[in-house]
Amino acid sequence: MAGGQDYSKTQRKIIDRYYDNQDTIVAQRLGEIVTELFLAAGNEKKTNQLWTRAEKALAKSGLNKSRIAQVLKDRDLEGLGRLAGEASK
Repeated sequence: MAGGQDYSKTQRKIIDRYYDNQDTIVAQRLGEIVTELFLAAGNEKKTNQLWTRAEKALAKSGLNKSRIAQVLKDRDLEGLGRLAGEASK
């Protein structure tokens, strides 16, 4: 499909609602990742995948970059939970 494609009214409304609610979507995704990380303790492969997902979600969140970098560097689950809470506000 080529760029500049015309969308129907219904499709345009769906796309607009997605972007209007993207902050809520990211906050929910981060909350789910925190829960999954807690439950995956001890499974290194799964935790590595989840931290990668967390990094991608945090990049879309618009939160403080230095705090994000520190949480990711330390793999601080509690800090990730705090960031998820801030993203939902």
